[in-house]
Amino acid sequence: MNTVLQAPETTKAAPTSGDAKIVARDVNVFYGEKHALKDVSIDIPERSVTAFIGPSGCGKSTFLRCLNRMNDTISIAKVTGKIEINGQDIYDPSLDVVQLRARVGMVFQKPNPFPKSIYENVAYGPRIHGLARSKADLDNIVEDSLQKAGLLKEVKDRLQDSGTGLSGGQQQRLCIARAIAVSPDIILMDEPCSALDPIATARIEELIDDLRQNFTIVIVTHSMQQAARVSQKTAFFHLGVVVEEGPTDVIFTAPRDKRTQDYITGRFG
Repeated sequence: MNTVLQAPETTKAAPTSGDAKIVARDVNVFYGEKHALKDVSIDIPERSVTAFIGPSGCGKSTFLRCLNRMNDTISIAKVTGKIEINGQDIYDPSLDVVQLRARVGMVFQKPNPFPKSIYENVAYGPRIHGLARSKADLDNIVEDSLQKAGLLKEVKDRLQDSGTGLSGGQQQRLCIARAIAVSPDIILMDEPCSALDPIATARIEELIDDLRQNFTIVIVTHSMQQAARVSQKTAFFHLGVVVEEGPTDVIFTAPRDKRTQDYITGRFG
């Protein structure tokens, strides 16, 4: 029988931002013969934002996809090493991957709302996971998720309109509401602002700062300015390895490794 990734017990004392939510050790990813990720070890703290930065093709999105086993969908991909969430090995063969992906939500680079109403976009996950016992429960989940995603005021009078009719920034916040609706522990964001204008980007960044009070957030970004604005911890990836990781202010002001220094000062990228 598949096991379900366990949420923290409600009796547990409230975690501090320094507690490790995700622990990765010696993670390697191969795409056929290509060794894409090499011996990555990192702790990701709970209820904070961790940013992955680095040039294109350096492995940061590959590692992000390891955290909810999205690489499983690639036939030639092989992942070795260990990743634990709440102390549980997420690559345990008995783990229910569907439940894992409910616990570890994903927001992609390009907003991808379903071709359904705004309401149905948010209600879809709770409905298929059986999280609502009644229509009133479902209504409350939809409203709460849209509120947390900073979208409710803008759409409350048109919940039956198509989600694809929203602006790009609104669509991305709808996708965030959709991820929140299944009560995840973790939200992964892969370049969530790269397709948005500066105003929409600012709204998403404000939202990320609000969400970290309740969720562990991991964001991949090409923008070092964005990483500096939104994250508390940063990891610099280069050529498939984590060159350096630590508090964001330290990474950007006093990096230990010359490669990090060269990247953040624009000598390569």
